[in-house]
Amino acid sequence: MERMIPQARTESTQPRLEPMLDLEWSQAIELPRTVASATRPSDIRRAWVHRAPEDLVVALYRASSGMHGEIPAPWWLRAVVEGRLESRELGFRIEDRIAGLLGRRPGWEFVPWAADGESGYWEFMPSERGASGHSIPTTVLNTSRHDGWIDVLPAHSSTTPSPTAVAGFAGLRSRLGEFEAVR
Repeated sequence: MERMIPQARTESTQPRLEPMLDLEWSQAIELPRTVASATRPSDIRRAWVHRAPEDLVVALYRASSGMHGEIPAPWWLRAVVEGRLESRELGFRIEDRIAGLLGRRPGWEFVPWAADGESGYWEFMPSERGASGHSIPTTVLNTSRHDGWIDVLPAHSSTTPSPTAVAGFAGLRSRLGEFEAVR
């Protein structure tokens, strides 16, 4: 009977610690509670993914997503990792150009509390509960699903419609009248 009991480890008496990538990643994208008052994307760039050296951010993202598939992350990070966007800084500039355009126009409001890791989005408030009766306003958000980096969700009331891919900042600027026409 004595031979059936496995021998105790003798290499070390110290506990063996292994990194917990899920926890590390959730801390990397965690935003402070003060972001609720943000009025533009630059106001919420306070998480580790926004401040740490870009190569470390990419490495942690790859390690974390390699174990679990798609994980919560900013649109620009997914695009950088896929090799379709040059840098995090370029992603920030895209967000800031949209903020400069929509922030000056009446009716547009920035919503900082997007899905975990995301950069927030813009809503056209006159399209909500206006003459058309929609309960969810027209929404502009950044995306990594195409190289224009901007999607628009039309105002709607029930099932979320498919997003409209916009051809970059110039495409958004040229189509704003169309997007703002729904009231």
